Amino acid sequence: MPGIVVFGRRWGIASDDLVFPGFFELFVRVLWWIGTMILFTYHKGHFDCNGKGFLHSYLVGLLVVLALIILSLCAIVYVSAQGTITNPGPRRSIPALVYLRALLYIPELVWACLGAAWVSDDSKGCDPATVGAVIAAVIASWIILLFTGLGVVFVFDPLGNPRPPPAAMEPLGVRDLQSNEGTQFLSTARSLAVKVWESRLRLLCCCLPQDESHRAAFSSIAQLVSGFFSDTDLVPSDIAAGLALLHQEQDKMEQSRDPDVMVDHSPSSPIGEDLETELEKAAHCMRFAAAAYGWPLYVYSNILTGPCKLSGDCCKSHAAEYDIVGGDHLGCHFSSILHSTGLQYRDFIYVSFHNQIYEIPFYVALDHKREAVLVAVRGTLSLRDVLTDLSAECENLPIEGVSGACYAHKGMCQAAGYIYKKLINDGILNQAFSIAPEYKLVITGHSLGAGTASLLAILLRNSFPTLQCYSFSPPGGLLSKALADYSKDFVVSVVLGKDLVPRLSIPNMEDLKRKILKIVSNCNKSKYRILLQGCWYELFGGDPEDFPTEMDNRREEELSQPLLGEESLMIRHSSSYQSLASDDSPARTAAHLPLFLPGRILHITEDGPSRRSCFSPQVRYRAEWSNEMAFRSILISPRMLADHMPDAVLRALKSLTSERPFSLCPSSLNGHQHNAI
Repeated sequence: MPGIVVFGRRWGIASDDLVFPGFFELFVRVLWWIGTMILFTYHKGHFDCNGKGFLHSYLVGLLVVLALIILSLCAIVYVSAQGTITNPGPRRSIPALVYLRALLYIPELVWACLGAAWVSDDSKGCDPATVGAVIAAVIASWIILLFTGLGVVFVFDPLGNPRPPPAAMEPLGVRDLQSNEGTQFLSTARSLAVKVWESRLRLLCCCLPQDESHRAAFSSIAQLVSGFFSDTDLVPSDIAAGLALLHQEQDKMEQSRDPDVMVDHSPSSPIGEDLETELEKAAHCMRFAAAAYGWPLYVYSNILTGPCKLSGDCCKSHAAEYDIVGGDHLGCHFSSILHSTGLQYRDFIYVSFHNQIYEIPFYVALDHKREAVLVAVRGTLSLRDVLTDLSAECENLPIEGVSGACYAHKGMCQAAGYIYKKLINDGILNQAFSIAPEYKLVITGHSLGAGTASLLAILLRNSFPTLQCYSFSPPGGLLSKALADYSKDFVVSVVLGKDLVPRLSIPNMEDLKRKILKIVSNCNKSKYRILLQGCWYELFGGDPEDFPTEMDNRREEELSQPLLGEESLMIRHSSSYQSLASDDSPARTAAHLPLFLPGRILHITEDGPSRRSCFSPQVRYRAEWSNEMAFRSILISPRMLADHMPDAVLRALKSLTSERPFSLCPSSLNGHQHNAI
């Protein structure tokens, strides 16, 4: 931070990112040099074979080239380890060292070609070990050159054209906003960034049809992603270092928190809410939500027995009755649903695995145990689903009887509309209730399916006043405040631990970016030390580092200057820049419309220490009512992705409902109303 500028352009790597790759290459080169020296010393410089004079010169030249490369790598590693993330001054000589190292690739390439020529023409009669050593040196040279080329491609930044320098007397941070030239440059850069991200998305999704709907999705996602870090000059390693620091800071704050402080229950939850009953309903519905993923999750959850159980059902000819299953040509998905839910074929009203952008699989079945018509919506399992997830801008969703602004996540809103039309226009629900008119409607789903299920429940609420929805690990950026409050009467969201997705929204991501910028600017450690300590902490735990919370040796008024001076794209009036000075900066508000989790929120956490070893006894869980404000920031944790997996949520719910007796907490403590298991 900032990205290094060499060969006339900016790259997606900083001057302090060369420590680890430089040290690894240095280690390989030193071993290589030692092996070559041993070979040369063993023969005392005299080789008894054809081309011995050439071989002697080749080995001497190789030793010299390797020695020069080793010296240049030592300098690069040493200089790259100096300074801090936001203080690149001690590393100002890195570009010159990079040029020197690049020049040394020329003699290495020449020596690799000469070695290959000697092996093919003049190696007859030589010691096989000597010939093998030369072949190994040639192959090693070509492998290093190949990986260097791949590395250059990997860190190439299509937006890396250098920016015009500011006028000498122009105040930093103001020039881009006060000059037409600066404004035009920023507009051009953002347009180019959108085009670059559109190209990346098209390349990533090259197997998908490039029709109008996909192009529109690519464009909206590209605008969202490209604008996220447009006002900063962060490279990927800066983000990794910031996340490592932030994780330790969050753990430090969690350890210092008073354990007796209880979280307020959801205002819409009655004090006497029977959590045991609610958890049993949730555990039951989660089986159906997990089953919607089909055979991939079933095999993953039953790695030893799953393939055997499905092998007899997949790839065999099906009777005409199986035509009800759309998009499941081999029948594996539907067979896994039967195994997971324990239902019979006759219990299913409609099953579809049709999958397009904004059109996700779902099924409708009769749940006789709970006397319900159950609609289960699948979560993310394909690139099309990812595009639906990433279509995160807001879309109006007016609902009769709801006052206030009504808007929701666009992609999931479109998906809910697709399922709504299927259920109503195609008469699927009418068919279900004609079979079981006394049953109630229950909707469920996990992740993308959870968000879609919640929106579908809102759309169907007026037609089915008694419907219930169980939403497992729904996305945080889903509903406006008015819709979130409206859904609390019929939607229950279940969140496990530090799951990332329920905390994932554009405002929360902006908040995370602000925290990363602030914490890396505060830290006075080198990036390589931050990353090493962060990896150690993630793997082995320990006490969080006591990182500073204020700028070291800086005056408060210096916060009014751009963080990185001329080398940064951060401008004075950007939200990230302004919020560095204060957590309560007005710039944090109104940048994006706020979105919230649906319904009442059941938060399940591990009961005990936050870290446990692989040999710890079976984990115990704790469930309590929470509220949407507890999920307004992203928590960094090794389990932030694992806690989102549907099998983990199902396992936690089964653990809570199978353990007897429940540990019931008092409903009030220290003035806080609370209800937990």
